[in-house]
Amino acid sequence: MASSSSITQEQVELVVRTMAETAIKNEAYFSELDAVMGDADFGVSLAGGFKAVLNGWDNFDKSSIGSFLLSVAKEITSNTGGCSGPVWGTLFMRCGMAFRGKTDINIEEIIAAFKSAIEGIMKRGGASLGDKTLVDALDAMVRSYERSNADGEPILTAFKKASDAAVETRETTKDWVAKRGRQSFTGDRSIGTYDPGIVAVGDMTKAIVEALGC
Repeated sequence: MASSSSITQEQVELVVRTMAETAIKNEAYFSELDAVMGDADFGVSLAGGFKAVLNGWDNFDKSSIGSFLLSVAKEITSNTGGCSGPVWGTLFMRCGMAFRGKTDINIEEIIAAFKSAIEGIMKRGGASLGDKTLVDALDAMVRSYERSNADGEPILTAFKKASDAAVETRETTKDWVAKRGRQSFTGDRSIGTYDPGIVAVGDMTKAIVEALGC
């Protein structure tokens, strides 16, 4: 049963479906962002992975939140092109591992899962905080969750504030130099551009907040 301090498996499934729909809807937009300093395939790659998630949806193991997310991770890793597959696959895999056997999760568990995911992504992709990647958006969300947890806020309020933090990251990182991926090859010319991964995280979380009625 949903409560102010936890979210249910049904809500987690809604979160993932919303992420998929956002990726597919913004396929062209995310690729346009990537074209500024990258190879213009980010949107196509991400949409391809999430289309595979929706196609495989009915066959996923939904015995727990963890098993469901591990099923998602497998599809994302196998069907998302470029460097996005390992990165987004690791995000879902680490969260799936953290939520094994769970049918509802609280904010402390979400914080721990996100920290594990960030660690895994940095290890897998070589990114660090400050490199102008989606890691910076995820870290901003973690710090927001921690503040909400300390203040005892309801979990959906925490979601809304974490989404705001993720969206804000696109602007705070805009004038940074990209240090990972193809954007890093452009050096100082990446200053003043948006990282498509950061934008994607922000757009997904905004859609999630709307879907959950935060």
